[in-house]
Amino acid sequence: MKDIIDRYKVTSPKNFKLSDYDTAEHDGYDKDTAGELLADLIADTAKLQTELYAANKHSLLIIFQAMDAAGKDSAIAHTMSGLNPQGCQVFSFKLPGAEDYEHDFLWRHYKSLPERGRIGIHNRSHYENVLVTKVHPEFILKENLPGINSVKDISKKFWSKRYESIRNFENHLTDNGTVIIKFYLNLSKQEQKERFLKRIDDAEKNWKFASGDLVERKHWKDYMDAYETAIKETSTDKTPWYVIPADKKWFTRIAISTIIRHTLKSLKLSYPALPEEEMQKLKQSRQALENE
Repeated sequence: MKDIIDRYKVTSPKNFKLSDYDTAEHDGYDKDTAGELLADLIADTAKLQTELYAANKHSLLIIFQAMDAAGKDSAIAHTMSGLNPQGCQVFSFKLPGAEDYEHDFLWRHYKSLPERGRIGIHNRSHYENVLVTKVHPEFILKENLPGINSVKDISKKFWSKRYESIRNFENHLTDNGTVIIKFYLNLSKQEQKERFLKRIDDAEKNWKFASGDLVERKHWKDYMDAYETAIKETSTDKTPWYVIPADKKWFTRIAISTIIRHTLKSLKLSYPALPEEEMQKLKQSRQALENE
């Protein structure tokens, strides 16, 4: 299990290259036993979730980023299936609305953060503001920022400041008890093509496909460059990125669950110990119930 954590964690951001990561890797695991292994991982995570909630000192923010059809939705559904929904929040971020554009780019993400003791899942996240906007810089104009009147005004310095804002945002969260895990589901272009074709051919999956997906596919290299730069600029010891192979969904789920469980374990969670006065009250309550 430790191999998964070490293999896919970005530990040397300056030297990071997306091309160094194999999209089809399965790390020696077997699809036939994947279901049983995943069930064990989920069961362990569910116990740790209860301890997270009881301790009430940390929250866990899990970020999912990927190209279309990489399996974010199914990964969330499978890896979180055993958790208590009362302690888990999932937000799927679509295009910003009018109200969002009246605030800074982090606003709508900040107000969707998990409370202490809870697990928050962001399906797409604040990183869209250095991914989609990097490929389509015209979207930045909708933010109506001072000094940005045309695409030509969006300089390298602008992007550097935006990465800095993200790093500062995440550092602030971790300093205040939020643990952050960032997953990039690393899908190959060929596998995306095959999944798109399945969505078109399967009537039950037609709703998942949009013609706009093909438009974005034409920008594949631009997106890979944007992801590589974003990961390089924002993977830190406290807020690491994990580049997870996504061509084999069954392994993607095992890798994600392994990393989530490891992260929760590393917090050394425990149930809060009651003070002596409260322990005495418990004994008195037990005695009262037995004497009824």
